[in-house]
Amino acid sequence: MTLTVRPLSVPRSGEVSGIRGFNLRNGLSLWRKHLVKHNKGAYICCSFSTEKDPLLPSVQQLTDARVIYSVSAALGHNKDSHPECSARVPAIVTALEKNELTRKFRGSEILELANFKNATIEDIANVHEKAYVLGLEKAMGEASDSGLIFIEGSGPTYATSTTFQDSLIAAGAGMALVDSVVTASRNSFDPPTGFALIRPPGHHAVPKGPMGFCVFGNVAIAARHAQRAHGLTRVFIIDFDVHHGNGTNDAFSEDPDIFFLSTHQDGSYPGTGKMSDIGKGKGEGTTLNLPLPGGSGDIAMRTAFEEIIVPCVQRFKPDLILVSAGYDAHVLDPLANLQFTTGTYYSLAKDIKQLAKEVCGGRCVFFLEGGYNLESLSASVADSFRALLGEESLASEFDNPAYLYDEPMRKVRDAIERAKSIHLGKRMEMLERKSSIETEPMTLHLDQIEHAREEALFVMKTKTFQEAMDIFTKESQEGSRADEEKRGRCLDLKDYEYDEDERLIFLDPIGWDIVSAPF
Repeated sequence: MTLTVRPLSVPRSGEVSGIRGFNLRNGLSLWRKHLVKHNKGAYICCSFSTEKDPLLPSVQQLTDARVIYSVSAALGHNKDSHPECSARVPAIVTALEKNELTRKFRGSEILELANFKNATIEDIANVHEKAYVLGLEKAMGEASDSGLIFIEGSGPTYATSTTFQDSLIAAGAGMALVDSVVTASRNSFDPPTGFALIRPPGHHAVPKGPMGFCVFGNVAIAARHAQRAHGLTRVFIIDFDVHHGNGTNDAFSEDPDIFFLSTHQDGSYPGTGKMSDIGKGKGEGTTLNLPLPGGSGDIAMRTAFEEIIVPCVQRFKPDLILVSAGYDAHVLDPLANLQFTTGTYYSLAKDIKQLAKEVCGGRCVFFLEGGYNLESLSASVADSFRALLGEESLASEFDNPAYLYDEPMRKVRDAIERAKSIHLGKRMEMLERKSSIETEPMTLHLDQIEHAREEALFVMKTKTFQEAMDIFTKESQEGSRADEEKRGRCLDLKDYEYDEDERLIFLDPIGWDIVSAPF
């Protein structure tokens, strides 16, 4: 049976605008505190505390833990023979028990959130149109009568009588992990990493409705919750599912405070995630899509992580990292054609945890997305837990090299270089636009910018990307100074704190918004 969820007459909820903007003369030191100390975890504007939610663990339990996870198996949300079935999360939990990766075996270093609040309709409406949310709730009566319905226009997304409630539980589990990790970070420089073992998955669900097995955007909802409940302005979302997270992409395409970065198989469902999609409006430049050619594996992902993900995160300087952790890029997964291994996922978890420790005080939460071979899914999540605990990988006991073949590294390299070029070009375009506006107290010189463009692009082809950026930054700064000196109002940046990692941070002439280059 196919059911159309008809929108109800409810206005769309308003969007959140981040806390940004300082007067340069009076607020540069405050801006520096916001940008650096806030991200390190020393200063967090947070009205939330665990005392307000008695269901969450104590502060001591949170700070003692190294991994904290929640489970929402959604056993009632199930369709026989469907890849996104109710057996997925139980398979993972069984693997954790078998590998002694639970509190029973590890004591205080692993903590399960056994009790947490469900997400409310208002929480969901921070990302999705309220008409969709209420329409889905109303449709549960039809699902109860029919046993199973398919939601029209959403791709292969089914619903049962428990789907709405299961989806609220899944979103609430992710929000509770954000609460727990942030609370722990206020009391420790090494807070636990969160992992939401939840379903239905969420990264395909668009603001107007469900899509691609996904009902509500769990990661997107958690990102908005982090901003509203904890004052964490800047959130970085890494999505390494084999399919593009189009729902998350769309939710934040115009938001400069949430950076969405997706690696996915080129040409796979849902056909979105083109490299040219870099966001729009104020969010232009805070979306990066890296479609990987079929056959990409461990080498390709490690290269993408080092050359794309790390520089983006370091430049953006987030307050929190959220991860859409899809395990369907595994070589054994039936729904795509990449050849990640259990070892690939171990490395990703280990490296993302370290990156979070370096840039945002260790605040990081993983969210289960895809992964449909139960053996590779459960083994890979278990090895991800080992990585988050700082233990050695046991991937060699599961991975079989006989399944692997040569990766298309030339195509991978071309994709990575093109992504770099697109985002560098966009950053220079933004700077050129600024140079045509009278700014106070800084402006850019068009001749110098054009020279920087030509020289930087030339060096990109002959040397390293970092050398290209060094040249571009130097030339643009010299152009700014030369132009300001002519006008008799040159700002000496040496009078202020300024470090090497912030060479590509400029000021928007309207409202002094901070614009951070991704590279």
